[in-house]
Amino acid sequence: MSTAESSSPLIAVDAIADGAFAEVEVCLDGDYESAVLYRQGGSVRGWLNICPHAGRRLDWAPGQFLKSREGHLVCAAHGASFSLEDGECVAGPCKGDALRTVALQVRDGQVYLA
Repeated sequence: MSTAESSSPLIAVDAIADGAFAEVEVCLDGDYESAVLYRQGGSVRGWLNICPHAGRRLDWAPGQFLKSREGHLVCAAHGASFSLEDGECVAGPCKGDALRTVALQVRDGQVYLA
């Protein structure tokens, strides 16, 4: 897990395998939060590492995330499944809710807070 301020890169795009996840710590409104990043080609999406169902982390071990056969991010605690397009819960105990998006931008091969 890496820690970064908004002016510093969070992680290099190449440090995340295509179609895989990474965990980073981000500073939002002065608070440090765990975030899950997902890389798809040259783009990277991010959400807070908190399931809206019970407020628990999504990872089953620090920085280790589950991806379903359908291509969804799965909460390790209660099995909620989230779309990797928009973070919406598509199955499980919080269906219809969504992960909190972390706005990102990719510049010069690095991922930054937007």
